[in-house]
Amino acid sequence: MARILLTLCFLSCNVFLRSFATSDDFLQCLSQTIPSELVYQQSSSSFMSVLQSSVQNPKYLTNTTVRPLCIVTASGIPHVQAAVRCGRAHGVRLRVRSGGHDYEGLSYRSVQPEVFAVLDLSRVRAVDVRPFEATAWVDAGATLGELYYAIGTASPRLAFPGGACPTVGVSGYLSGGGIGLMMRRFGIGADNVIDARIVNAGGELIDSVASMDQDLFWAIRGGGGESFGVVVAWRLRLSMVEETVTVVNLQRTLDEGAAAIVAKWETLILQPYVPDLTIRVVVQDNHAFFQTLFLGRCSRLLRTMRAYFPELGMTPADCREMTWLRAMAFIGLNGDANAPPEALLNRTNNLGTYVKNKSDYVRRAIGRAGWEGIFREHLSRYGPGLMIMEPHGGAVPNFATPYPHRQGVLYNIQYVVFWGGEADGTAAAAASGWLGGIYGYMEQFVTSNPREAFANYRDLEIGANVVGGDGVTTYESGRVWGEKYFMGNFRRLAAVKGRVDPGDYFRNEQSIPPLRQGF
Repeated sequence: MARILLTLCFLSCNVFLRSFATSDDFLQCLSQTIPSELVYQQSSSSFMSVLQSSVQNPKYLTNTTVRPLCIVTASGIPHVQAAVRCGRAHGVRLRVRSGGHDYEGLSYRSVQPEVFAVLDLSRVRAVDVRPFEATAWVDAGATLGELYYAIGTASPRLAFPGGACPTVGVSGYLSGGGIGLMMRRFGIGADNVIDARIVNAGGELIDSVASMDQDLFWAIRGGGGESFGVVVAWRLRLSMVEETVTVVNLQRTLDEGAAAIVAKWETLILQPYVPDLTIRVVVQDNHAFFQTLFLGRCSRLLRTMRAYFPELGMTPADCREMTWLRAMAFIGLNGDANAPPEALLNRTNNLGTYVKNKSDYVRRAIGRAGWEGIFREHLSRYGPGLMIMEPHGGAVPNFATPYPHRQGVLYNIQYVVFWGGEADGTAAAAASGWLGGIYGYMEQFVTSNPREAFANYRDLEIGANVVGGDGVTTYESGRVWGEKYFMGNFRRLAAVKGRVDPGDYFRNEQSIPPLRQGF
């Protein structure tokens, strides 16, 4: 027995020593190429402030969070290449972070204990708008707000079909597909990517993925972040819009017929003749909030609403006409009509409350009776819980990108629950119970076989990767969650991964597993 214990102790010490040596070698490797002031080790007094600089959920900043060996705040492509090469050479994986909005925090934490580093791209965030081409190059670390500001100040007629939250990182948004407020007219964000630059698993820069590797170009436009390499810049196709657009925020309570109005909204989505109109709906407690963006003036919006959606009761007094840039500030900053466009440049996060999200897709209208049940059984019983619904509809174009939720999808649902106190306290248990209850209740109304989910609303509860005996993520474990995000595109994504990163260097708990030839 003593010999066995001695042997176990010897093996444990050796494992620790190898890990320690690997970490030192990795840091030494970084120091040869990257300035020391850009690398924050755990011993640094600034480590925690840099780590939490773009963390959006304090749930992943507890004492039990597995933290990185260091944070590399790259300021250019050579630093990204050096981090990849050093990581590969010394067995340290990278977690890549741009905006930090990953709902499971996988861009800066690991679920299982492991030695890893965070590659933070927030310093790599230039935006080069080319108005006469209606294109823009945007670095991976820029936020949507920074992109919108650069586009809107370059030309009042240009826009990009992005999301409502300005602090979301551009790269994470595009890597997961990116649904947004103008997708019924212009497609999702990833549909409008026309080229990209990527650092591959060998640390080499592919300067034009579109011209050098069509399969990889297809995969990175919505196939999930941190699977195929580090995208360092995206070339975007910009959209032409009216110089004046209209925004409207309206709230209706259950007593005012909210359930019936939401049911009528479901039929509006079926209309392919109104792609300039997007009405995003948030339901919470006993009310429904209708957030409208119309690519035109109020007078034309009101004619459209009278024809298709008179139940909402929109009037001229409800309209606010403004430029597209100011509209994105209005929407992204909680309906503040006085918010200056410069406010979109604020990258400050909010760590005041804990949050958990899940997602669904709806292909058949739920109807008035269904919505009355949702309000009665769940929403009105728990104030902090809400549902955000993004309309798709028949007008969402079918582009050749991995985002599969196209034909026949009415809308996406995001379930959100907030709580204060402790990450795992009584309030957390109540929030989790409500979220699980409504998610279970909604099963009768949403897609099935698979129950579709949105990759940008990452959710480890629907499945996580398992690493096989060869040290590579297994394809079968990835299918559990991957076919919910990507449906029939998952196998093709895995085949691309198997070609460009067969050793599975770029991975996390929900990265695409490599499907190698012969399987």
